[in-house]
Amino acid sequence: MELISEAFVSIELVQKLMGFHQHQSELSKMNHAAHLRPIQIHPWTAQVLHAAKDIHHHSRGLFDCGIGHRLIAAGLLPQHLSLEQIHFGGLADLEFLEPHLIYSRRPIRLDLGGIAKGFAVDQAIQVLQSGGIAGGAVNAGGDLRVFGDAAETIFLRDPEGRRPPIDIGKLQNGAIATSGLYFARRDSCFPSHIINPTANSLEQIHHEFLGSYSVLAQECIYADALTKVFILSENAHHACFDHFKAKAIRIAA
Repeated sequence: MELISEAFVSIELVQKLMGFHQHQSELSKMNHAAHLRPIQIHPWTAQVLHAAKDIHHHSRGLFDCGIGHRLIAAGLLPQHLSLEQIHFGGLADLEFLEPHLIYSRRPIRLDLGGIAKGFAVDQAIQVLQSGGIAGGAVNAGGDLRVFGDAAETIFLRDPEGRRPPIDIGKLQNGAIATSGLYFARRDSCFPSHIINPTANSLEQIHHEFLGSYSVLAQECIYADALTKVFILSENAHHACFDHFKAKAIRIAA
């Protein structure tokens, strides 16, 4: 039980550091002032940002967590940070001056939600493994990672909710993340939460899609982030999947 409590503490720390909704989080401080002065950040935050920039590079910009201002404008994130700046930058504007010191060339509104959630799962797994736990699973709702000799049967929800969960097989020593508009489509007042950072027009920014998109990878941080690449590219064989040793699965509506 003590190890499980430690695993939850690690998840809470990720939320405290990288939560967009927390006014005093490290992420909020970065969004507020990283373009004004260098910001010293926690090693975990630095690790997530390095992974995000790596995925951004290999996805040719399809993955970009510097789209928080778009989500705020759509009412999908709280507006506790000003949108008065006209020209917001993206992840490419964020630079590492030192291993844990960042600076942004332009104002940014990073949203690390998904990739930080995957990272939190990985950190919880690390706590359990370091404590001598031989096997188990951490499920964060849409993000799942399994470790040890035992395999976990994976069920995916039917995108339309008309069929029972779909058995896609077993997962051993790996992670899976799934994205879909299961609940968003029940409330048409809000646009899709998937933002296309390469869109050329305002009409194309919110990427509407059908079905569910899942990615399997060794770690949850990559599985979660790469679902966005899969959705936007509609390509289960995108080159970055090979780079990150990931596989993609789509369930049609």
